[in-house]
Amino acid sequence: MLNIVAVLLSLTAAFSYLNHKYLRWPMTIGVMAIALAVSLAVVGLDRLGFATLHGQEHAFLTSIDFTDVLMQGMLSFLLFAGALHVDLQQLRRMAWQVGALALVGTALSTLIIGYGAWYLLQMLDVTIPLPYCLLFGALISPTDPIAVLGVLKSANVPQSVEATIAGESLVNDGVGVVLFTLLLEMLRTGAAPTFDAALALFVREALGGAVFGIVVGYAVYRILRTIDAPQIEILITLATVVAGYALAHALHVSGPLAMVAIGLLIGNKGRALAMSVRTRQQLDLFWQLLDEILNGVLFVLIGLEFALIVFPRQSFVAVVLLIALCIFARYLIVGIPVRAGGRWFGLPAGSDLLLTWCGVRGGISVALALSLPAGDERNLILMLTYSVVVFSILVQGLTVGRVARRLGLSADSGPVLTKDSR
Repeated sequence: MLNIVAVLLSLTAAFSYLNHKYLRWPMTIGVMAIALAVSLAVVGLDRLGFATLHGQEHAFLTSIDFTDVLMQGMLSFLLFAGALHVDLQQLRRMAWQVGALALVGTALSTLIIGYGAWYLLQMLDVTIPLPYCLLFGALISPTDPIAVLGVLKSANVPQSVEATIAGESLVNDGVGVVLFTLLLEMLRTGAAPTFDAALALFVREALGGAVFGIVVGYAVYRILRTIDAPQIEILITLATVVAGYALAHALHVSGPLAMVAIGLLIGNKGRALAMSVRTRQQLDLFWQLLDEILNGVLFVLIGLEFALIVFPRQSFVAVVLLIALCIFARYLIVGIPVRAGGRWFGLPAGSDLLLTWCGVRGGISVALALSLPAGDERNLILMLTYSVVVFSILVQGLTVGRVARRLGLSADSGPVLTKDSR
């Protein structure tokens, strides 16, 4: 384990330096691009007969359980850090809109992408059972909050638009995981889940996770009010994230949604009423640093994972069609409702296109794909998932700011969703 951590941190530091020195892209996107380039070079050398490096990279990556590292390790820290600076008051004003996009939109997107992928792959003479296509729809429909929040740091958009994008991304990943769990259980048992079973799972996982997070977050807020010691308060938040995520997992409620709820409570009520200025500054510095380090490591891993993905020669057309399908589905379930319900959403003109383009997928989708049962179907879903994720991060992530400017949605001020920047 020590060797794995040493290698990952060293690579992240080296790639961050190269990105800062030469590419000057957002850190997460830059390190992933460099890691992907390294993997491409290693694969190229392997095909030229120099197999040593490829074998070493393959052995190193197979020794890491990506799903476990992300879902049971990094995710709790990243979601808490992301929610810590979200303005709860602004998010509350958009609650119904965000809820509709995250709940109904994710479910509809799962069906649209699932059935669309099944139809398109059949056209290409690729045989894959419909349940696997629906699983692909469930894991690729949610926008990854880690990737989206990273992209939003470089996109200077109006407050209402940023609140909608950030709020949706923080909620819809939990919905996607619940849908994925239901469909995976259906695949394993061969029986379709009943409506009552699906509703019970959703209430337990999603609502249970949110309620659990609110209870824990409020208890920690009360504790933080009794002291003014930055180091101890930071330690308390760190322990809350680790222990809270583990307890949520043991109680079978959504750990990701619990972390979001805790982060929102401590980041708003806790920061305003339970912390001195000195504590807020040190807390922000600690979680910002931890967030950037873990994000860097995660995106390096995503880039390196290319070495484990098998891309058949005939897969190019399928990849292009599935990327287009995901963007089209995103516009159907987010863009059209925002455009049609302009007065209800209260967003400026052009927001429908920007919200569609901000639908960035990330590590959560890859982790869920890797958790599928071994077989040809898993390999195909993993290849398609990886392709969509890389496209969304490198192409959509790098051009969000440019698209916002073209649509006239780029504000002059800095990021406006955080309380510190208002």
